[in-house]
Amino acid sequence: MKKILVANRGEIALRIMRSAREMGIKTVAVYSEADRNSPHVRYADEAMCIGPPESAQSYLNEKKILAVCVELKVDAIHPGYGFLSENASFARKVSRAGITFIGPSARSIEIMGNKLAAKEAVAKYDIPMVPGTAKAVKNVATAKKKGKEIGYPLLIKAAAGGGGKGMRIVKKEKELEEQMKMAISEAISAFGDGSVFIERYVTSPRHIEIQILADKHGNTIHLFERECSIQRRHQKVIEEAPSTVLSDEMRDAMGKAAIEVAKSCKYVGAGTVEFLYDGKQYYFLEMNTRLQVEHPVTEMITGLDLVKEQINIAQGKKLSVKQEDLKINGHALEVRVYAEDPENNFLPDVGNLSIYKRPGGIGVRVDDGYEQGMDIPIYYDPMISKLIVHAKDRKTAIARMIRAIDEYTIVGVKTTLSFCRFVLNHKSFTSGKFDTHFVSDYFDTRDKKSSGADKDERILAAALAALIVHKNKSAKKLKTTSSNGRSKWRYNRALEQ
Repeated sequence: MKKILVANRGEIALRIMRSAREMGIKTVAVYSEADRNSPHVRYADEAMCIGPPESAQSYLNEKKILAVCVELKVDAIHPGYGFLSENASFARKVSRAGITFIGPSARSIEIMGNKLAAKEAVAKYDIPMVPGTAKAVKNVATAKKKGKEIGYPLLIKAAAGGGGKGMRIVKKEKELEEQMKMAISEAISAFGDGSVFIERYVTSPRHIEIQILADKHGNTIHLFERECSIQRRHQKVIEEAPSTVLSDEMRDAMGKAAIEVAKSCKYVGAGTVEFLYDGKQYYFLEMNTRLQVEHPVTEMITGLDLVKEQINIAQGKKLSVKQEDLKINGHALEVRVYAEDPENNFLPDVGNLSIYKRPGGIGVRVDDGYEQGMDIPIYYDPMISKLIVHAKDRKTAIARMIRAIDEYTIVGVKTTLSFCRFVLNHKSFTSGKFDTHFVSDYFDTRDKKSSGADKDERILAAALAALIVHKNKSAKKLKTTSSNGRSKWRYNRALEQ
């Protein structure tokens, strides 16, 4: 394998290219007109524009991407995550074109891409699943009958869904008909498939996922777990490894279950098996047939480069490690830095990164695809970067992450940094006693009223920020602490607002 095309953009494209370069493999970037000046485009050995900003005309343009592969004599395609990464049809077309798809087979993607098909495959193994229907529910009468058997509250889920779309919580039978209609409509709109099924709603779960690696020689291992319970709109914002709630015995049991899930669809490559955990029992949720956004925390605690592992597996090589060789080293945290306004229901924000300064220091890693002066486009996911830290233990990792957030200066768009800092300082998080409802339990219900002194301080900070921006002073003139010794984070937040 001499040349890889990265069918993606931003931070994940750049992250893949860096590993490929260390392996002596050349890379090709494809980009939309909106990303012409992006770092991943400049970093690649070759780059070609494939269309207008809209994803459908660029990053989802299968025909154009394959044409670039032929023109530039590409050996393999790495899809990253999102876009075409879990598109079975695309994976099949890549293989038929004689190009290596750095990921699982099209058939594995198809099986695990449909939640009902995944449940059917996994049912052959002794893996706990949330009580629910094994097939799509096509009418309200059947749904009501199953609802009585399963018990309320229950969850309506889109078979082809993800990211919380086509998902509805039903607390009472009288709500079922309306919620089912809404779930079907949303599923058709988002996925072109209105198939839904129902499950018992696990009221206070932890979202635990297991990273697996499988080669073409029948070797499958797990790389321990990631805790992903801090979410907004059913999408993750903060992840960590290891979890605070798993015993060694439970970790081993879930790891073995994840391996069996992978074997159920003859999986090859890097993948993630997701579970719900209620404190006593774990339940299979789904499998993501790609590299996860949060894969860096696993890399931090294992010392493995998952992208290199993917590339080696795609070339037919055996896994570089065995299960018995792996151990958890310290603790890692990742926060996703989105261009969103946490104070306004996390609505996406767009604008220019007029000031952009990354944090640094021991144990700090920033995976990003932006630079100061760049615009955050409206066409794509609003994630600016992933901020990752590693330390000897969880307490130190939390302190390190807070320090890194305090050093991270972003001016021009609102970000989730303030929300992440709120979480990291909350006693529910620091104690490890939280679940997927953290945002609704603590962030949405927090006391938003400020004291007069605090309000005056924010006004003063905003005025100071406006003066700094007006005079166009460089970011380096922003001091680490104010004259009263308080962190500059408060002032950075004033600049964001």
